[in-house]
Amino acid sequence: MSMRAMVSVLALAVGLTGAVSAAQAASDEPIQPIKAAAPQDPALVELGKKLYFDTRLSKSGFISCNSCHNLSMGGTDNLKTSIGHNWQKGPINAPTVLNSSMNVAQFWDGRAADLKAQAGGPIANPGEMASTHALAVEVLASIPGYVSEFNAVFGSAKIDIDKVTKAIAAFEETLVTPNSRFDRWLNGEKTALAPAEVEGYQLFKDSGCVACHNGPAVGGASFQKMGVVEAYKATSPAEGRVAVTKDEADRFNFKVPTLRNVELTYPYFHDGEAVTLTQAVDTMGRIQLGKTFTPSENAKIVAFLKTLTGDQPRFTMPILPPSTDATPRPVPFGS
Repeated sequence: MSMRAMVSVLALAVGLTGAVSAAQAASDEPIQPIKAAAPQDPALVELGKKLYFDTRLSKSGFISCNSCHNLSMGGTDNLKTSIGHNWQKGPINAPTVLNSSMNVAQFWDGRAADLKAQAGGPIANPGEMASTHALAVEVLASIPGYVSEFNAVFGSAKIDIDKVTKAIAAFEETLVTPNSRFDRWLNGEKTALAPAEVEGYQLFKDSGCVACHNGPAVGGASFQKMGVVEAYKATSPAEGRVAVTKDEADRFNFKVPTLRNVELTYPYFHDGEAVTLTQAVDTMGRIQLGKTFTPSENAKIVAFLKTLTGDQPRFTMPILPPSTDATPRPVPFGS
């Protein structure tokens, strides 16, 4: 073997060893990098994207999925509670749709098993989109562009709510945010984080935050009591998981929110009471961990949390098919 060939082989071996070492280091951490989406049915995703942005699924013709889960705003609406039909005040903070496919269940109380089950809820909720599944299907079935697209995707021109929610869920499953600076650090790019951010991550781990906020989504994998050490005085009427299980032990148990893109998803908590990350870190330290962070410690944890912002979804905005004379008209005002 020539000297040049030996050098090439050695370089390749060193490179592979480095890659394996970085992967091993990442796997040893309580948080793992997010993988890019790999949609299996692009046509279904494209249909779901149209439905996600279509306000005609609401009674008013004004509210879409994107209204409360705005993809220009971290997948939320940045409001304490969302605004529903006829400007009704919602009872709870809208969780981000980004990386929501990684959640153990959907909604703060986990009442929907998956994204497909969740997608149908707001359409028929009188405090949200205030339509009915039957009316939403009637609207879509009156639009030739949709009939044609459903036929192409499902092999049948018949539209039903099952197909509608399946398409929306397929689009939502693509809304992942890989390549955050923290992910790059996990993958071996040690210059991706500043020293204070690394110190913040170490504090995050040492303080016990990773007991709940772990995995690729940095949360979303369990239900936990809000106020373990110190009672939390909520401004929301939400009861937590007990509303689903009817088990008193689940009162005030909520799905742990993902901390991915948390810099973008303010305000925080199920009642939206924490306006800033600094406030959220302080409150969680006290009521969940029994720990009062110093201003310096708090700032370092916040600095770490801001490294969790990944690549936001990028796509061409959909051109929605036009309504026809037969399309039921929206009712934006009145009852």
